[in-house]
Amino acid sequence: SSDLRSHSADSSRNPGKMATPNDQAVLQSIFNPCSPFGDLPGLDVPEDNGGGDEESDQDYDPKLLKSVQDLELKGVLAAESGDLDAAVERFSEAIQLLPERPSAHNNRAQALRLQGNITGALEELDTAVALSRGKGHAACQALVQRGLIYRLQGQDEAAREDFQRAAGLGSQFARHQLALLNPYAALCNRMLSEMFEKLRNPSVQKS
Repeated sequence: SSDLRSHSADSSRNPGKMATPNDQAVLQSIFNPCSPFGDLPGLDVPEDNGGGDEESDQDYDPKLLKSVQDLELKGVLAAESGDLDAAVERFSEAIQLLPERPSAHNNRAQALRLQGNITGALEELDTAVALSRGKGHAACQALVQRGLIYRLQGQDEAAREDFQRAAGLGSQFARHQLALLNPYAALCNRMLSEMFEKLRNPSVQKS
């Protein structure tokens, strides 16, 4: 499944309907494990993921697996071109063929999130985490994505738990998010910002 996502990230195809460079960065990297937003160097391959998805893929019928991977690739390409409805359809077809394989659930979650269907995305990510048993690239990607959604919703404790699990799978991105969620670090950053602001504007100190 990681080959699918890396193919998407390396693609140089026409961006289609996705108008802004940020949209392209999101779509080109969103299918890379642990690198959901933008091209973040060194975040796409966890150092220790507790067992790879490739190993679990050996349990599936090769022909059926190939069909599922082809459908996922078509979904990725549809998302890259901006056709999120088609992307969801392709990922759904892949899930119908191999519902117990977490990769397509992860991918459908990303497409649903881009459509604004946060509830649907969270349901898919929950499924991906459960099916992967918290191991491998699929689990790492799902935990990071879910943690980011929780953080955007203001559920910092739930986000911290997911980032801790993803960090345990080798995600540097998750470790960075944990640092940002650290109250002491946040206080230090705020104090530093205030200090620099006073240095830039000496008149503030006098008032």
